[in-house]
Amino acid sequence: MWNGGKVAEDSSDQINFIRQKLQTVSWVILFTLFIFQLLIVKFIYSFMDYLPMASVVGVLVIAAALGVMCLYLSKVAMTKAVDAIEGYSGKMRTLVNSTRELQHIDHSDVLLKNIVESAVKMLGADGGTVLLRDEEQLVFKVVRGGNEQALEGFKIPDDEGIVGWVVQHGKTVRANDAKHDSRYWPEVDRMVGHDTSAVLCAPLELHSKTIGALELVGDGSGVFGQEDEEILSHFAAQAALSIEKTEFMESEKNYEIHLTNILTEALESLSEKHGHARRVAKYTLMMADAVGMQERRKQRLYQASILHDIGFLKLRLDKISSPEEYTLHPEHGYEMLKPINFYADIAPFVLHHHERFDGKGYPAGYAGEEIPLESRMLFIAEAFDAMVSRHSYKKVGKVLSEDVIPRVVDFAEAVSELKKHAGSQFDPRLVEAFLQNISEEDIE
Repeated sequence: MWNGGKVAEDSSDQINFIRQKLQTVSWVILFTLFIFQLLIVKFIYSFMDYLPMASVVGVLVIAAALGVMCLYLSKVAMTKAVDAIEGYSGKMRTLVNSTRELQHIDHSDVLLKNIVESAVKMLGADGGTVLLRDEEQLVFKVVRGGNEQALEGFKIPDDEGIVGWVVQHGKTVRANDAKHDSRYWPEVDRMVGHDTSAVLCAPLELHSKTIGALELVGDGSGVFGQEDEEILSHFAAQAALSIEKTEFMESEKNYEIHLTNILTEALESLSEKHGHARRVAKYTLMMADAVGMQERRKQRLYQASILHDIGFLKLRLDKISSPEEYTLHPEHGYEMLKPINFYADIAPFVLHHHERFDGKGYPAGYAGEEIPLESRMLFIAEAFDAMVSRHSYKKVGKVLSEDVIPRVVDFAEAVSELKKHAGSQFDPRLVEAFLQNISEEDIE
């Protein structure tokens, strides 16, 4: 992967080096002019007796004028050089910062917008677009500048125009007089009623395969320079990697959602568990909001809540005949979830969701802060749902005889039970947070 930070650091060092050299050259020029003036004065002094005063004055004036002109021209040249260096340095800083930002974006639509907006800002373009390949067509995915609504979603053949040539050949094109370029395709300009003067287009390549292009446009001739071409090529390479990463993450997320739904439906098919996971998730999120848990962590808590009893799929509920068999379900759940990459980090929450705050729970006998926060939340939520819901784990297989109806308590009694066992079974801080945010209307 291209190291943007290293490039920016090297660029900064080179700029400082060039600046120092220019200052040295300025002093050398000034010293040379001073010596030149002295030599002229000395030469004139040798012949002063033979030259008219007007000639002497004229030569001195000309020499002084030449000196001033040389100083002025050298200053102008150095100012332009420094400005050009500063401009290039600014573009490189923007390139590095934009590249870093791309690496932290997880959603493709946000990513593509960021790519275009960063490229337009970086190179001072009047507009830009990302086109992605769809079989033998190029789709305008995101457009900035011009008639955006008309272009976004529009498709063109993947071999038409400058952008088509870029995609077919995998090379960057800089055309500052686009209309006179043999590859120019006027259809898009006609559609949006706009005349494109300059085009800078770089391929989006992955593993020797071109997936699309990043194109910038300008209204004036000579808009883009050689350095702009190099910068856009670097940026497009990083953008392509970010697109691949985001697509992979979205694909994995989609698979994760489908698998979660399948497992949830399987759990819901157990009459004893119908609606239990959803209610537990509701209660744990109340606690999460109360303690200010971060959004990403809340998402993992929600998954753990939905899947906390997944281990029951390995048990025959109608055959369970002892509490010992029942207590195996957290370990079964852990074993099922741990090998799956996107469930691996919630597997410990499932494993320890029956640990007690006083250390008398199972399977590990953890106590207090040893127990993961998410597991402590799950224990409270599950206990509360068990007390207020007829469909709960209290009636499983042969643990209770068929003629025993599980006792269901009212809201006030459930609250009283949680308070009574806070500090022994349950984390007292979480119990307080839960009870401050739950009301009888929240019970289904």
